[in-house]
Amino acid sequence: MKKITKYLIMFAAIAILLIELFPIIIIFLNGFKRDIDIWSGNPFQFKFTLKSYKKIFEKSDFLIGLKNSLIVGLANTVISILAGSMASYGISRYKFKSRKFLAYSFLISRMIPQISLAVPLYMLFRSMGLTDTVIALILAYTSFNIPYVVWLLLPFFNSIPIEFEEAALVDGCSRKQIFWKIFFPLAAPGIIVASIFVFITSWNEFIYALVLTGIRSKTAPIVISAFLGQFAPEWGQISAAGTFVLIPIFVFTLALQKYLIKGLMAGGIKG
Repeated sequence: MKKITKYLIMFAAIAILLIELFPIIIIFLNGFKRDIDIWSGNPFQFKFTLKSYKKIFEKSDFLIGLKNSLIVGLANTVISILAGSMASYGISRYKFKSRKFLAYSFLISRMIPQISLAVPLYMLFRSMGLTDTVIALILAYTSFNIPYVVWLLLPFFNSIPIEFEEAALVDGCSRKQIFWKIFFPLAAPGIIVASIFVFITSWNEFIYALVLTGIRSKTAPIVISAFLGQFAPEWGQISAAGTFVLIPIFVFTLALQKYLIKGLMAGGIKG
């Protein structure tokens, strides 16, 4: 009976994996097809070609979009983690009036649809002269990533025994030193999980990038959307570009896979 249960679980896991990977496999294969083969409807019968990859790298917009996405993703991750972790630490450790209200205000702000804030943010950045700049995108992305970081890290900071903090104070550490030397390293699994999700969210974000960018600061998702073409979608180029955009996400996630699993497990136990 145990063997049957084991095989059923393995079968279910493989089936779920194939379902999840099927769209990615199709995108990957379409990048090596001619558009006429993609339109034919048979996903596994085609003539192999690198024409789509050659075309997207001949377009300077795509390379600029990748560079902008990388800059925005990394900068936003660093800012969101630093600001969010310090805010989360303050809410977790400092006892003050309206502490719960402040914590829930972060959660409520995360629930606001991005599309409802896109136009006000555009008007704000236009008045500041920051439209069509990478700085505007970084600031806009932090508006919805910092609340996420705050709430994700709260269980990690709450789970750290207060004795660590008291011992550090006795040894003469300041609050700043306690945060950087004790709490930040101990909450590392949660911080890594938050970093991965913040980077993925920033890398894939479309709405703010569509409204706030023009020509100079277009990100990869905006550039790829332009491949839809005037008369018909250029599916080969869209798939090739999509495959290339997936690579940093896979590399970033796989490189930190061990810490990601630890962070998710720790968060589930401590929460």
